[in-house]
Amino acid sequence: MLNPATGSANPASSLSALWAYLQPALDHIVKSPTNDPNGKAPAIDVAFYSGIHSACYNYFATQNEAANFDARVPDSIGKAPDVTISTGADIYEQLDKYFADATRELLLGAPQDDTTLIHYLVPCFNRYTAGAQSVNRLLNYVNRHYVKRAVDEDKGWLRLNDVLETVTSTISAADARAQISKRLKERRFDELKKWGYQEGGSADLLSAAEACAEAASPPDRIVPLVSLAHRRFRTEFIEPLLAVPIIKGKSNAKHKVPKSPGGAAPPVPKSRLARAVKELLESNDIEEQERIRLATNLAKALGTVGVRSDHPLRKKLDKYVLSCAKEE
Repeated sequence: MLNPATGSANPASSLSALWAYLQPALDHIVKSPTNDPNGKAPAIDVAFYSGIHSACYNYFATQNEAANFDARVPDSIGKAPDVTISTGADIYEQLDKYFADATRELLLGAPQDDTTLIHYLVPCFNRYTAGAQSVNRLLNYVNRHYVKRAVDEDKGWLRLNDVLETVTSTISAADARAQISKRLKERRFDELKKWGYQEGGSADLLSAAEACAEAASPPDRIVPLVSLAHRRFRTEFIEPLLAVPIIKGKSNAKHKVPKSPGGAAPPVPKSRLARAVKELLESNDIEEQERIRLATNLAKALGTVGVRSDHPLRKKLDKYVLSCAKEE
């Protein structure tokens, strides 16, 4: 994709101007079709890539100058206002909205037939995550100058309040700051173990576990852009498919759902994704290698977007993939 003409508009002059400059690149990277066998996102022109870096840098610099100026200007009674510099928060929120909208569009395109749902979901996620990783590199300035600062300010995926009760119950007033910090690191390690990290593991394993934990965090936590994209894939695409339908009925006895033969309770309704996984694992119309490939990729995708390992569907997929690996 070539560098678009910006005319006389300065992309760094406002959020709307910056977004108008960024969005064509994001649409090309995240949404445009690609036949790349390696799953890479489509590239943009080098000049456009450099222009985006420059525009982000200049926009952040402009915001910083404006915030610093406001902090120095006294109000009507001569008191300097209390200004919290949130440089980058607006573009971060705009990106969050963009990923949310993009994943909702993907869900709207999903087939209604459960037998083909996973055949759609797996390549759909692979294409989306390739785009998310590319955006993460393209807008790394946002990660370095907004996300990193927010995490340092205790706004990341794991916050002091999340572990405060546990930490304060095991320390005394005499404990030094270093000891408190050690306890917090231990709690972080406990959380990362839930995502596959083990003590002494490689830096890559640690990074992968933290990325999963970031994607699993609530939407109010500040996380790197690739984790932001994966989190939105979970909240806007996966979670609706995991929702169990609610059976509506009247309370009168004659309207109650009849029990199945033998007096047993009727089967509990399953989510669309659960039905699709059942179809995948039990169908005789899918070749074994294709079944293993789809199940493996789906299990990996669910972990990447923050679906926890104790979720019944993840446990079912992980058990199947592990059994297949043992047979090889």
